[in-house]
Amino acid sequence: MSFTVFLAVILAAMLHATWNALVKSGGDKHLNMLAVVVGHAPFAAAIFPFVPLPAAESWPYIAAGIVLHSGYQIFLLQSYRVGDLTQVYPIARGTAPLLVAAVSVLFLGVTLGAMELAGVAVIGAGIISLGLVRQRDGLRNRKAAVLAFVTGCFIAGYSLVDGLGARTAGTALGFYAWLTVGNGIVIAAYTACVRPQVFRGFPGNAMKLFIVGGGASFAAYALVIWSFTHAPIALVTALRETSIVFALLIGVVFLKERLDLAKVASTLVTLLGAALLRIGRT
Repeated sequence: MSFTVFLAVILAAMLHATWNALVKSGGDKHLNMLAVVVGHAPFAAAIFPFVPLPAAESWPYIAAGIVLHSGYQIFLLQSYRVGDLTQVYPIARGTAPLLVAAVSVLFLGVTLGAMELAGVAVIGAGIISLGLVRQRDGLRNRKAAVLAFVTGCFIAGYSLVDGLGARTAGTALGFYAWLTVGNGIVIAAYTACVRPQVFRGFPGNAMKLFIVGGGASFAAYALVIWSFTHAPIALVTALRETSIVFALLIGVVFLKERLDLAKVASTLVTLLGAALLRIGRT
């Protein structure tokens, strides 16, 4: 992995943690998520004139990516309704490298060395420990942990699909622009079905998230998609999970979530696993 790609993924991690915090901190989280996802559209439209149409072979990947991204956003939204950012975010993000590594070995013919296998084991330990983190009322939030784990499964799925699809498309930005427009349409339709009242005053009631959150989210994953075409998918996915550090800091400093040793230790263990994967791949 080149230094340029390394910096791009770190920047993407910071931006990703930021928009997640914006969604979590707002009053109506469904409205916030809608604003962020639909907020991708102006940025996608702005780059359409400057990128080629993705290759025909990549359109099935775009369709699958739309489904997986939409599933991720729906389950992330449900997770944030019942859990803290500092619990939900590390579990969701920490699950992805674990699953990407497993799929890579079992189905894509990738061979992992001892350091990489150690990274997978450490990430697994971090995820299990995070599932035991207690809420402010002293009760274990198992529901949040389960929803966050499912969210992580969607992250792993779209990471693999998008990485392969962007390489097939011949244009990383063109691939993502079309994918994110389709994703916005699906989430808007989902909202219209389950909470049509959210559209009242939209996007005026969430203009900050529409512009700032949508822009941060679009930039974050555009950087990741580009990185997928310049480095191994498993490596990019693992390095991107340094976002858990930013999420922990944002949750504690800005959202005033309780910081305890269990959260710190579990988050650091998950991050250590991601770091071991990265070291093993370099």
